[in-house]
Amino acid sequence: MKQVLVRGGGVFVGEVPAPGVGRRNILVRVAHSCVSVGTEVSSVRMSGLPLYRRALKQPEHARRVLEIARTDGFVRTYKRVRGQLSAGLPLGYSAAGTVVAIGDEVSGFAVGDRVACAGAGIANHAEVIDVPVNLAVHLPPGVDTRVGSTVTLGAIALQGIRRAAPTLGETIGVIGLGLLGQLTVQLLCANGCRVIGADLDEERCEFARGLGADDVVAGDGLAERARRLTAGLGLDAVIVTASTPSDDVVHEAFQSCRKKGRVVVVGDVGLGLRRPDLYEKELDLLISTSYGPGRYDSVYEEEGQDYPVGYVRWTENRNMEAYLDFVGAGVVRLDPLPSKTYPISAAAEAYESLKSASDKPLLVFLEYPEREEAFARSSPLSVRTVAARPDRIRVALIGAGSFAQGSHVPNLLRLRDAFEIRAVASRTGSNAIAVAERVGARYATTEAEAVLADEEVDLVLVATRHDLHGPLVVAALRAGKHVFVEKPLALSETELVEIEQVFAEGSDRLLMTGFNRRFSPAVERMRELVSHRAGPLVLDYVMNAGALPPDHWVHGPEGGGRNIGEACHIYDLFGAVVREAPGEVRALAIDPRDRTARSNENFVAIVRYTDGSLCTLTYTSLGHRDYPKERMEVFYDGSVVALDDYRSLAVSGQRGGWRSRTQEKGHREELDALAGALRQGGPWPIPLAEQLWATRISLAVESELSQPR
Repeated sequence: MKQVLVRGGGVFVGEVPAPGVGRRNILVRVAHSCVSVGTEVSSVRMSGLPLYRRALKQPEHARRVLEIARTDGFVRTYKRVRGQLSAGLPLGYSAAGTVVAIGDEVSGFAVGDRVACAGAGIANHAEVIDVPVNLAVHLPPGVDTRVGSTVTLGAIALQGIRRAAPTLGETIGVIGLGLLGQLTVQLLCANGCRVIGADLDEERCEFARGLGADDVVAGDGLAERARRLTAGLGLDAVIVTASTPSDDVVHEAFQSCRKKGRVVVVGDVGLGLRRPDLYEKELDLLISTSYGPGRYDSVYEEEGQDYPVGYVRWTENRNMEAYLDFVGAGVVRLDPLPSKTYPISAAAEAYESLKSASDKPLLVFLEYPEREEAFARSSPLSVRTVAARPDRIRVALIGAGSFAQGSHVPNLLRLRDAFEIRAVASRTGSNAIAVAERVGARYATTEAEAVLADEEVDLVLVATRHDLHGPLVVAALRAGKHVFVEKPLALSETELVEIEQVFAEGSDRLLMTGFNRRFSPAVERMRELVSHRAGPLVLDYVMNAGALPPDHWVHGPEGGGRNIGEACHIYDLFGAVVREAPGEVRALAIDPRDRTARSNENFVAIVRYTDGSLCTLTYTSLGHRDYPKERMEVFYDGSVVALDDYRSLAVSGQRGGWRSRTQEKGHREELDALAGALRQGGPWPIPLAEQLWATRISLAVESELSQPR
């Protein structure tokens, strides 16, 4: 399918695999999408800036990158960021079209329904989109898909008004008369308010007057005009829909308000506040978050769980519906506003036209002619950058997220004498094609079944979210593929039994879970030292894991929680060091007095092995990031071996430590071991029994942590 992407300050239309339909989603063939003239043009400009200038404009992202660089090293981190940016990012967040498929858990929609859709990264400028149900609404009769594609912008305008809470007869100012401002003016008029619009552009002011504004101000002077119009009282509220880094806009809004008035910020403006502006009049400053309640809540947006109408009257979905009802009733009109429509193939031209200071339309639409080939879920690459060789292991990567791109992809490329990446499968077509082009794969796809059916794929590397690991492992093994699956191997005992059943049926394929820490050079040295012990050992591991946001996917059903999703690494490491079967498993979690600390990320787990060895994991999210993330001490036969964050290994009682300038957690070494096993035969890098032991320990710990205290 065709999709609009941005890279290096330019816009291009790429051919990418179409998405499939999620189980809680609807698949929509797009007829029209609406370009956000302000937001999207800013994104295009940002993509053309050097990295250091982006960092200055987005300090929160820069801090995250610096944290990664502290552990992974600057060169690795730089290459990772450059690789992700070179892929091209999707544009668009407002579209309308026709439902062509529905997920298994969807109700309220049917194939053939006309719908309007919202969401950055979802309602993209693309021929086919996969949309969660709470980000889609039915189009009312008489509202065509062109007008319906403005639904996101309409919902944003409506939510700004709800935050202002206007009452009948109030006088409200609107600063910034782009499309959001024009919609806001009309909706306020429908609410029985007097409206004063303000913008630097005289033509936009006249559009607002024609759509119902009682007065307009071109340029500065809103505060003075407001005083005259309200007999010296001032405006009851001001809604800021402008987009500028300047702080002058909010200053003007505060100056225009009466005592105890309200200012609602909808647009992206400078917020350098001046205390006297607010203090002397005791003003309220309110922020409007996008389309309304539900925005940025993954449970609402991705899982489709609605908020009860009795408690949250106006969610983002209900705002979308209300806006379209206003459009259908003629309360909101778009026809008086200057607009242009471009075919999707001319998207670059559309964005170029928006760079002009003059003759810039308020509304820009992209139009999508129907094409059957738009639904193709695999895209062959026309240029091969890696020559095929019969002695290489042909790999299909399923799941091309940030971890796969930052770790597995670079390591597979470093080991190109052993591996050839033949295919890349990802839920998002633009991501699949970008990674496939980067690694020289033969094709990209959004369909895991395509790579499982490919007879030229030897090895499937699964790097999806955790809930898909177990099912994909079973499917790949049954398809006759070797499998490398990122941790965890599975999220339930049922999935483990299914995996065991495949081998009981006679599968001779190799299975390896990405328990990379056992392959770290430091751990290899530790295992060598400990292998000659005469008695049991005591191992103490501390993981200062750091906190994740409460709504992070790892905490939900896709992740299984941090014990199963991450601590399984350490349970495997226990077995790798002890080299015995586990016996008794015990675990205790903290008993927090509030909900800021989860039990399955703040606990102590103890495993006793059949030789009497005792291993303890202290896992916590309560520590500080400046303290090392991982430390391990092993006590045995009068000796102590201490591992410090995979940077150094100190030995007491024997000789032979180890040190590195950067963290070495064994990601490259595990793939090297896998290549050796597949090409030369011999034992698996991690015996199946040990992979199952580590996973079952995590399940046993989870069971203990879930017991009532």
